[in-house]
Amino acid sequence: MTKNRLLLAGMAFVFAALGFFWNNKQNAPHTSQAAAVNHLLDQSLPDANGKMHSLAQWKNKTLIVNFWATWCPPCVEEMPELSALQTELAPAKIQIIGIGIDSAANIAEFAAKYKIDYPLYVGGMAAGELSRQLGNPGGGLPFTLLINADGQVRKSYLGRLKINELRNDIKAM
Repeated sequence: MTKNRLLLAGMAFVFAALGFFWNNKQNAPHTSQAAAVNHLLDQSLPDANGKMHSLAQWKNKTLIVNFWATWCPPCVEEMPELSALQTELAPAKIQIIGIGIDSAANIAEFAAKYKIDYPLYVGGMAAGELSRQLGNPGGGLPFTLLINADGQVRKSYLGRLKINELRNDIKAM
């Protein structure tokens, strides 16, 4: 691993830890989660090839929204598991989407390397603010939301996902 990649990985770990700490110290997000989910679904974001997609296509569907970055080691670790989970959840019409806080080029390279089976969108740095509105005040990554078909956040997860916990939370809905 090059010196720059080690530095980026170290910085990602520090920011994820700070985000986790900050999130646990906060009582409530500044914006209501319902309004934030509506704002999320009102967005149009490009995929890694630059094609724009309206997130409104996911309204009235159960969603798992994962904020991530290619430079975030826990994000990279959980994405193959999320991809396998998408295959498992497809018959139940539950959709996973990834919003990358990264560049289109990095996301395209990552998607090709890891064969991710769910939509990846390029949110750039603006996606960090969106994740804050959705209950992640420290901006830590990865940050994942379980949103029911009514647009209500059922649960949020900061840090590396425990896939079995997510499965159990989906079953509980």
